[in-house]
Amino acid sequence: MENGVMMQYFEWYLDNKKHLWTTLKDDAKHLKDIGITAVWMPPAFKGIGGMDDVGYGVYDIYDLGEFYQQGTIRTKYGTKDEYLLAIQSLHHYGLYVYGDIVLNHKMGADGVEVVKAHEVNQINKNEMISPEETIVVPTLFTFPHRKNKYSDFIWNWKCFDGIDYDMKTKRHATFLFKDKNWDQEVDDENGNFDYLMGADIDFSYPPVLKELDRWGKWYLDMTHLDGFRLDAIKHISAHFYKNWIQKLREYSKKELFTVGEYWHGDVQHLLHYLKQVHHEISLFDVPLHYRFYEISHANGQFDLRTIFDNTLVQCDSAHAVTFVDNHDTQPSQGLQSWIEEWFKPLAYTLILLRKDGYPCVFYGDYYGIPYSHIPAKRDLLDQLLFLRKNYAIGHQYDYFDHPDIIGWVRNGHTSSALVCIMSDSTGGQKYMYVGKEYAQCFYVDVLNNIQQEVLIDENGYGCFICDGGSVSIYLVKGVYNG
Repeated sequence: MENGVMMQYFEWYLDNKKHLWTTLKDDAKHLKDIGITAVWMPPAFKGIGGMDDVGYGVYDIYDLGEFYQQGTIRTKYGTKDEYLLAIQSLHHYGLYVYGDIVLNHKMGADGVEVVKAHEVNQINKNEMISPEETIVVPTLFTFPHRKNKYSDFIWNWKCFDGIDYDMKTKRHATFLFKDKNWDQEVDDENGNFDYLMGADIDFSYPPVLKELDRWGKWYLDMTHLDGFRLDAIKHISAHFYKNWIQKLREYSKKELFTVGEYWHGDVQHLLHYLKQVHHEISLFDVPLHYRFYEISHANGQFDLRTIFDNTLVQCDSAHAVTFVDNHDTQPSQGLQSWIEEWFKPLAYTLILLRKDGYPCVFYGDYYGIPYSHIPAKRDLLDQLLFLRKNYAIGHQYDYFDHPDIIGWVRNGHTSSALVCIMSDSTGGQKYMYVGKEYAQCFYVDVLNNIQQEVLIDENGYGCFICDGGSVSIYLVKGVYNG
């Protein structure tokens, strides 16, 4: 989709007293109007934390806020009916809807089992460091309050590879169950990074594969989603998701755009994974996020000419979903790497006003994060989204020729070429070509960071200016009405 933009419509510390699904339903027209084309909704199924669970402590994937489980009927975000109404509202306004899929693990078991297992080395999970022992583990999921509605599948220890707690000895460690092996085609950190948390699902166990295929079809039939965001994919066999997505595409007869969270700063790991799944999905550009983080803390010592080096959007733009921050990187989270506030306008300009990548706007940036006293950047993002929708089109000419000041020009709009210039240091100027058709026209900074007008000379060039640690975006004087 040309100039498509998705929004991640949640942040970690949302107030659970509010029903996010209802808020989103009422916000659908506004999202459409500002230029959002797709919405990534948070995990909709019941988690171990009940009404406090952000959605990643998965208990029952068939419970979308319908059954009294884990102390609540609704999830943190509302009820099943509210969830479906929100999707219907988004579809009414022509937005695509992506569901957050969390299949790596399960938590909050209904019963315990006695199993044989080995403790493994935390640094190298391929190494067993204890003899076979008997442990007691929470691996029995019977969902008694759902009473077999939608599925009568019972999860027991055979459905999992391992766990991180022995209830018998009250010992926290990573255990591999007897006669089990960690899944392959996962990240190689810690020898094998299959295990992440909870009861770790065995993606080589045929009954599990059959049940997850059945659930996927049920979920699509129930929700009519347009695609998925896949959680924690570096811990799950690449073979599983390649096949699972293909089956659901065949079943639904839909494209089902899918983006995976493979959290690694080395782009080679992302490229390797894309090959493993035959490029069936896209990935979030984690290396680019870390570039933004580095720049925002570098005190002007970063070479902006290299900003896209070794990022996914540079190496495989067709499969790159670009983002600035998300729920995992926000303050107080395990992957905290929050981009400094001064750099947010520059970072969002870099993902929204360039031709490569599929950008994702974070709810916490757009609406703010009261928990962390982070203000909303709604006005800025509204401007950038308007510019993306209306002017960030056509060819792109880069001026990445100075370590402290970079710029580019998009010239696909008939009334004005779009000019972007930014600096992470002291600011300055750059001569850039917009086209001879704009000779003697005046360009103005629509962000109002620079008040001086730029006159385009007879050869189609202008001397564009930006302040230090700032971005300026120029259009022909009088054409901007955003």
